[in-house]
Amino acid sequence: MDAPLKELAKLQKLAGDSSSSKGKSPSINDSLDSLLQSLQEVKDRLQVGTATDETLTILSKTVESRKKEVDERQKEVYNALAKIGKALDKKFQTPLPTYAPLFQSESAHATLERTIALHFLRTGQSKTAETFIEESNVDIDADTRLKFKELHEIVTALKEQDIGPALEWAERNRTFLQKRSSPLEFLLHRSRYTRYLLSPPPDGGDCAAITYAKSYFPPFYSQHEPEIRRLMCCLLYLPVSRLQTSPYADLASPSMHLDLEPMFAKEYCASLGMSRQVPLRVVGDIGGGGALARIEKARSVMRERKSEWSHTEELPIEIPLPPENRYHSIFACPVSKEQSTDQNPPMLMGCGHVITKDSLQKLSKPGGRVKCPYCPVESQVGAALRVHF
Repeated sequence: MDAPLKELAKLQKLAGDSSSSKGKSPSINDSLDSLLQSLQEVKDRLQVGTATDETLTILSKTVESRKKEVDERQKEVYNALAKIGKALDKKFQTPLPTYAPLFQSESAHATLERTIALHFLRTGQSKTAETFIEESNVDIDADTRLKFKELHEIVTALKEQDIGPALEWAERNRTFLQKRSSPLEFLLHRSRYTRYLLSPPPDGGDCAAITYAKSYFPPFYSQHEPEIRRLMCCLLYLPVSRLQTSPYADLASPSMHLDLEPMFAKEYCASLGMSRQVPLRVVGDIGGGGALARIEKARSVMRERKSEWSHTEELPIEIPLPPENRYHSIFACPVSKEQSTDQNPPMLMGCGHVITKDSLQKLSKPGGRVKCPYCPVESQVGAALRVHF
């Protein structure tokens, strides 16, 4: 069989694959790849002048066959899309609440636009922020823009393992960090020390790491003595291959540097008097996480029962929050079942169990003794310690 006949047979085989195959259709990628292969072979035959009418007829069948395969696979996608709406309706049976138009006053509208602009600046979307500020005429002073620009330049440098800019900022703001008891500056030095330790000479190695430790660790020794001892003792387990299987293996892990970026952003925003979290992101996470639907359901139930919320600062239902969005004590007394407050804080008894101050007073006996409700140990009320969660 000569070459043209072999190519023609191959085209016939490609055209008949889908009709002869049974079961599930091939994937869309496979069908398109097969079609492109058939088109390329026909193109080659046209260029050398060996194409015939039969070749084009077979190609037409191949195109129709592959189109049919793609359509069949697309049906699965369309069916899945059609089920999404039903699944959402089944999952979220309570519709979202409808309110009167918000942010209608000029002051409210201006506050909203300023919040959005600051969100763009805080999240590093500088170009978007500049465009938004220009089009909305939001008044964001140049100093604030420069500070957020500096923040993201330093965070970007940290991502690229350049600790220098962050260390310079920490040294300039050392007094502020010390007032907050922040370990940021020490952790930055620790990160640079371990990078020296894990890098080969002449830029790194144990000698470079020891020299760096002698220069920068002494001011932090009183606050971070155990950690500095570990950093110096790990030298006994060099080279790196041995360190990675030692009790100090965590010092050789890249994960120990991952906390620097969020910690620096937190301290930088605190120096500007801002929260460590981006407000709009928190609102989106909590509201979009189901809080609005739960609150609306509670409102409808209370409306049917003709009752109202009795406390303006509390919700009548529990809204589950991720740990990073919990800003107050969540301790509930196991005796009274009430949540602790500043006036009724949790107290640690001598036996190690914790109850609220009111429950401690109610359980106390003459002489200031109190018996734990969960174990037979007795202790003095005055010896109980306040616990901060």
